Amino acid sequence: MSITAFIIIALLVTLVVYVILIYNNLVSLKHNVSKSWANIDVLLKQRHDELPKLVEVCKQYMGYEQETMEKIMQARSQVASAQQSGDIGALGMAETQLRLGLGGLFALAEAYPDLKADQSFQHLQARISGLENAIADRREFYNEAVNLNNVRIEQFPDVIIAKQFSFKPFELLEFSEEEKKDVDIKGLFH
Repeated sequence: MSITAFIIIALLVTLVVYVILIYNNLVSLKHNVSKSWANIDVLLKQRHDELPKLVEVCKQYMGYEQETMEKIMQARSQVASAQQSGDIGALGMAETQLRLGLGGLFALAEAYPDLKADQSFQHLQARISGLENAIADRREFYNEAVNLNNVRIEQFPDVIIAKQFSFKPFELLEFSEEEKKDVDIKGLFH
């Protein structure tokens, strides 16, 4: 075998190995996004299960605050619907409404000393607050995984492999401007 043939074969083998490495890395990034979403999904389901319990405890003390309770349950339903359909944009909007509703509920609870002292309420409030923090952490991991995936499938030479094997970008889990702004605590008590 001539030296030229050997060099050509070596270059082809190197190219094939390089393409395989790029492909495997893109697959890994894609699965990291899926894993990050699954982590959020687990926490959303846990919170979904806890919210009716919290609302029920609150109803015992806050009978005339029905509108607040309805908003929370409606937002819970919207989160579940967006979660099932995998609609990240709708999930972000529904999450905003749910967080605002919970913030309003916890602020209103301040006006009910018996409710605040109730052990079930305290436990559920702590549990849901813990889940909210965990969801926020997982959102950060999810968005980082999405960003890494989306950047890689646009970079050269990865873009060639990504297009060839139909790797697609994922949507970031973003929040509405309403959720980013400060909460008007005084407005919750009027």
